[in-house]
Formats: sequence, structure tokens, C-alpha cells
Amino acid sequence: MNIEFKGKTVVITGASGGLGSAMAKAFAENGAISVVCDLKNTAKVVDEIVASGYKAVGYDFDITDRTVTSKIMKEIADKFGKIDILINNAGINVGPDERNTIENFSDKWFDGIVSVDLIGTYNCSKAAIPFMTEKGANIINISSITGMVPLRDQCAFTAAKAGVINMTKAMALELAPKGIRVNSIAPGTIGIAVTNELWKDDARMKGLLAHIPQGRQGQPKFIADAAMFIASDCAEYITGAVLPVDGGWTCGGFARNF
Repeated sequence: MNIEFKGKTVVITGASGGLGSAMAKAFAENGAISVVCDLKNTAKVVDEIVASGYKAVGYDFDITDRTVTSKIMKEIADKFGKIDILINNAGINVGPDERNTIENFSDKWFDGIVSVDLIGTYNCSKAAIPFMTEKGANIINISSITGMVPLRDQCAFTAAKAGVINMTKAMALELAPKGIRVNSIAPGTIGIAVTNELWKDDARMKGLLAHIPQGRQGQPKFIADAAMFIASDCAEYITGAVLPVDGGWTCGGFARNF
């Protein structure tokens, strides 16, 4: 299967982190102009992509600021003529030691997670859609398997990611007549900084592995590959879908706590 994005402008939020940077590099390596967006530190990812001979630019901004987000999306469209693919990847969650039941969960963390993970996805999508003018444009929302089957002590993240999944389906319904496809990728346990903290604890590691039929955690490359497939013409009849990339975790549900 040959997947190519020559001449396409791909905007990726949360792109200075593990998943986002993997996607930005993968799309650039396959011909796209990767627009690396994050709260900060985009220059490092851009420099790595450009040093490898590919095309990328960076924008540091806060996706929870609706006015700024609209301004940046217009700047991107003015610079490149259009936005072909938007990947709403930016998201935050509490660390393993800060998880708690809803009675004891931090209100500040709840508001922050929902603001970035759910409202930020809304802000970026709403701002980018007017510039997604060509048939075959794509929005990919990075949700989580916890948005499909909730985890204990993560009420905010679970709620936000479930919202992202249902918003994806609503957007797919509304935008299909415009020729814009909208899908979601739901990662399982992927080897990035946040989840790697979990793997430092032997008990947690065994608990995690017990949920994964493949018996291993995923890698950022797996999410990048899924995103490129969904954004390509190979998936032209797929919209409103949620693709778990989880080694089979959601096949069996969450039987154990960890």
C-alpha cells in the first residue's frame, strides 16, 4: 500500500510530545508539510524534520484560547493556501499518583483536562474547517480507549475522551456533505513519557500486560501509521469511525484494577 501526501498541509496539535512528533515526522516523510503545533517546544521537532530533508513549520500557542487558535489557523491557511488534514492530538491527563475517585478528584485538574482534551479539540476543528476547502480533507481526533471503556480514578480523562469520540461522530455527520471525513484513533498503552511512568512499577506493568492480548505496549509509530491510513485515499469511504490501536485491550474490557 503506497500512502503519499505530497503537497498536503497537515496540522498536528500536541506535536512536541511522543505521539504528535511521531505523526508529524511520518507525514513529512511521506510528502506532507507538517505544521507542528503545541503550547511550546515545537522548534525542536521542526528542526529534526527539516534536518532530515523534509518540510515543517511550527506554531506555539494555547488551543484553549479560542481567539488565538482561530488566528493561528488562518495564518496557516494563508501561508499554505488550505488545510488538508487536521490531527487533534493535544491532550493532558493526571499522573498515576494523582488519580483519584470523583469525590476526591481535583477540580482544577478536571477543568484543565476537559479544557485541553475536549474543548481544545472543538476549538481547533471549528477554526480549521473553513480552510478545509478541497474534497478529501480530513480531521482525525486522537481519543483513547478510556473513552470507550472507562478506567477507575480517571473521571476527567475518561469523560473528555468519550466526548471526543461522540463529537467525532457528530462532526462526521455534519461535514460529510462538504467532503470532509472525520475519524478518531483510540490509543491504548503507548510508549510515551506519561505511560512509561506506569511501566516503572512492576505491579502496574503486570496489570497492564494482563489486559493486552498481544502482551506488549504499543509504540508511537503504530499511531502514526494508523493516522496516515485514515487520512489517505485508502480510507476514502471511512468516516465517523473509531479505531482502537491497543493490542486488543478493548476486546476483553477492564477486568482488573492497576
